[in-house]
Amino acid sequence: MKTMLIKNARNIITMNDKEEKFPGGSIYIEGQEIKAIGADLPYETADTVIDARGKIVYPGLINTHHHLYQTFTRNIPFVQNCELFDWLITLYDIWRHLKPEDIYFSAMVGLGELLKSGCTTAADHFYVFPNGVSGELIDEEIKAAQELGIRFFPTRGSMSLGKSKGGLPPDEVVQTEDTILKDTMRVIEQYHDSSRFSMLRVGVAPCSPFSVSPDLLKESAALARSYGVRMHTHLAETRDEEEYCVEKLAMRPLDLMESTGWVGDDVWYAHGIWFNDDEIVKLGSCGCGVAHCPSSNMKMKSGTMPIMKMLQSNVKVGLGVDGSASNDSSNLLMETKVMNLLHNLQHGTKALSAEDCLAVATNGSAKVLGWDDAIGSLEVGKAADMFFIDSNRLEFAGALFDDVSLPILTGTPQVDMTIVGGKVAVKDGQLVTIDEQLIARQAQASASRMVETAMKHSKINYRKSRIKRNFN
Repeated sequence: MKTMLIKNARNIITMNDKEEKFPGGSIYIEGQEIKAIGADLPYETADTVIDARGKIVYPGLINTHHHLYQTFTRNIPFVQNCELFDWLITLYDIWRHLKPEDIYFSAMVGLGELLKSGCTTAADHFYVFPNGVSGELIDEEIKAAQELGIRFFPTRGSMSLGKSKGGLPPDEVVQTEDTILKDTMRVIEQYHDSSRFSMLRVGVAPCSPFSVSPDLLKESAALARSYGVRMHTHLAETRDEEEYCVEKLAMRPLDLMESTGWVGDDVWYAHGIWFNDDEIVKLGSCGCGVAHCPSSNMKMKSGTMPIMKMLQSNVKVGLGVDGSASNDSSNLLMETKVMNLLHNLQHGTKALSAEDCLAVATNGSAKVLGWDDAIGSLEVGKAADMFFIDSNRLEFAGALFDDVSLPILTGTPQVDMTIVGGKVAVKDGQLVTIDEQLIARQAQASASRMVETAMKHSKINYRKSRIKRNFN
């Protein structure tokens, strides 16, 4: 079992229940597990010794919601000022041309960016399966995560309700419910590892109330619980979703979830903006979690999560970047900064401190994923997942008064080192397992091919012309 000794840190920010900090401290690791942490540890050597002089060590950030495949539809001009439904309808015309290699490279880019922003565990929601393309697309994301060395929680998403059946997505990107359930079982049986220090857990994740049937929700819940895996879906993201549920199903979104078995401490939702007060109390009492995605919510003009009411009602809240096409970034440290700024504006400057936001992005997210026995804080017995900030960087000059808040309130949202399970994944700000420049070139070529293919097949001429102007 490999050992690692991190010594002489400027400070270790544990984010444990006691909010302990260890100036000048050290961490001793065996395999994935932290065996000792604090000052004056009785260890002088290990297989790997890292002198962390001048570095501040934080627990790894945890991303609770993403759509990695969207990395290839970032910064496309004609979808920059749309609300959710129009945005989805437009982008489905591009996503229908996804190929397996697109999924792999988009995951390499998105997960790589997460690692470089201090994220050590990432959940992803993959639900687009174009007709005529291999159904084993989530496998490409898993391959990328394994190559990069990030702790991964992919959720096998689904859409069964195409336009012809009254849903939002085009029929070309939905699957039959039988196909969905069979492949979901395959993914769980092939990949899910429930062990404490697992590098790969799998969840079940129908996309949304407007893209799956109530029957599929019921069947998916039963399937997930038969395997003991967690459940995830979008909920209460926009007023459009609420109006759709009331008009089509004669119930509010959370009522739909309750009627189909989608409440409980094994469930987490993405967004949660439009829950009313009674629903927030219900979420707290039933143990449901919510992934907060502030940048996406602002960009899509969806609204602001009532985070203070949720925290006061003991709702589990974690942080997520959401899909790159609705954020145009996969930087979780920046997302933590945005959360702090947004809720200062929304709730007042005393609502959420920078440390509160860091807590949401670490142990809060770990609770949402049901993984807080192993990740979310730096303490003996937990996984050696962490990131380092070099306090000697120019952008921190004049700001070294509060080590906890430093990377959230000041500087640029980048880290100097990321360690996952006792292994270095980012060193000197660069990924260590891949050639970043090569992957970037391959990824851009893949993204350009996909968008150009969509351009040729698009039925909407003005959109075609705008793509041409920006890609020529």
